[in-house]
Amino acid sequence: MIELKSGSELEILRENATILGSILDKVVKRVKPGVTTISLDEYAEQLIVEADGKPAFKNYRGYPSSLCTSINEEIVHGIPSERTVYDGDVLSLDVGIERRGFFADFATTVTVGEISSQAKDLVSVTNEALSVGLEQVCPGNRIGDISHAIGSFVEERGFYVVKEFVGHGIGRNMHEDPQIPNYGEPNTGKRIKKGMVFCIEPMVKMDDKSTVVLDDGWTAVPADGGLSAHFEGMVAATSDGPEVLVRGGS
Repeated sequence: MIELKSGSELEILRENATILGSILDKVVKRVKPGVTTISLDEYAEQLIVEADGKPAFKNYRGYPSSLCTSINEEIVHGIPSERTVYDGDVLSLDVGIERRGFFADFATTVTVGEISSQAKDLVSVTNEALSVGLEQVCPGNRIGDISHAIGSFVEERGFYVVKEFVGHGIGRNMHEDPQIPNYGEPNTGKRIKKGMVFCIEPMVKMDDKSTVVLDDGWTAVPADGGLSAHFEGMVAATSDGPEVLVRGGS
């Protein structure tokens, strides 16, 4: 069942999203050649606690960190470590907070120094795909409209969406109904209603090969090892259309 959020619940979600956006902005400013992903994780956790929140990811289903740091071929759920970020890397950062009984969750992809033109295109298309998906979160539309908008946009530009992972509802739980794939048919799925809050998160890769999870049980990569990118935004369906609470990219 998809839960509808009241005005007061939406206000807390809006507040949490704003706080989380500020936190990830600060983490992004520390991304430079030579930084370790574990140091970014530690900084993100410090900021979350200072905001009177709890890291939403840490210990969630056994995940060991507060931040997901996915580099180059890693799509999502990369575990922070002593791994160093280098010039030319593409780094996806995903973070969540629990505060006042509600969650916020979003992600962005940043580039480090000079990157290839193909990597630039990949990141740009993924960012634009998020915008396309967010625009569909209007009362009266269906979940499939979001999925179709993202998937068709990406494939028309020569890239491929990851099909093994999905967007989701969010509220008192980090992952709520509905699941929101990044591909599908328009005018299918549940009808979107005012008060629904979703995390839309296109994950895009270079080819249509399957996705595999590494031996750490978390890090997802394309089977061919090609580059990937990930953006995520929180959005509420309102009578005036989509209200973006926070989003990666711009």
